[in-house]
Amino acid sequence: MTSLSLTVELQQLADDLHLAEVARTPIPTPSTTSPALTVDDAYAVQRANIARRLKRGERVVGRKVGLTSLAMQQQLGVDSPDFGVITDGMVVEDAGELDLSQLIAPRVEAELAFRIGRDLPPSPSREELVAAVDGVAVALEIIDSRVARWQISLVDTIADNASSARIVTGPFRSTTPAELAALPELVVTLMRDDVEVAAGPGSAVLGDPIVSLLWLATAIGTYGESFVAGDVVLAGAVARAVDLIPGSSWTASATGFDPASFRTVPGGS
Repeated sequence: MTSLSLTVELQQLADDLHLAEVARTPIPTPSTTSPALTVDDAYAVQRANIARRLKRGERVVGRKVGLTSLAMQQQLGVDSPDFGVITDGMVVEDAGELDLSQLIAPRVEAELAFRIGRDLPPSPSREELVAAVDGVAVALEIIDSRVARWQISLVDTIADNASSARIVTGPFRSTTPAELAALPELVVTLMRDDVEVAAGPGSAVLGDPIVSLLWLATAIGTYGESFVAGDVVLAGAVARAVDLIPGSSWTASATGFDPASFRTVPGGS
């Protein structure tokens, strides 16, 4: 990960977000307390806290695109995608348990995940990207805000690692270029226990999940970064996020794919 020195103010924001996650006590909206906060500033704060994770032994396993669907943009009051970084410390085993006491105000989204099979250059072409995808899976992203009451603008969620918390992916399966081209029509459904609580087609993700991946590849390329073999990339939610509650099973499913699931438990403090 690229590391940049931060101003005192940005370092303080990185520290505050980190401590908010550790203590599970949210902070006031950064863009309100620091009105001059820019997108580049916010990504610098994000990188600082990812570097903190790496220093304590976590490793980067992928990326996520956020705010790709109109439903999520309307839910959070923003009008542009963003991206975050996924580390192995954020991965929950498929069919595993999620301890809600480790989070602040978690929500869950149904998504598609892509596995990258080869290193790519920054800003690859669509053809290069499609050729590099060696697996697709349904996924669940657990988002959480270290900012109080989810009162966030674009720069707030960027600084907060795109509001990422945990991910669950189902089994990956190989797909042909034709199957990748058909993903905009694929409907992904989110179930709580046996009740459907959200659903949406791949086209909800910037019109096409591959377009979302291309957006991300270009966006991280501006910071000198690129997809590498083994990366897992979440393309973005197909529908609005749903509040998590303890004692429930959560499943994402789509025709032709094995489901992804987890169970929420209250956990310890």
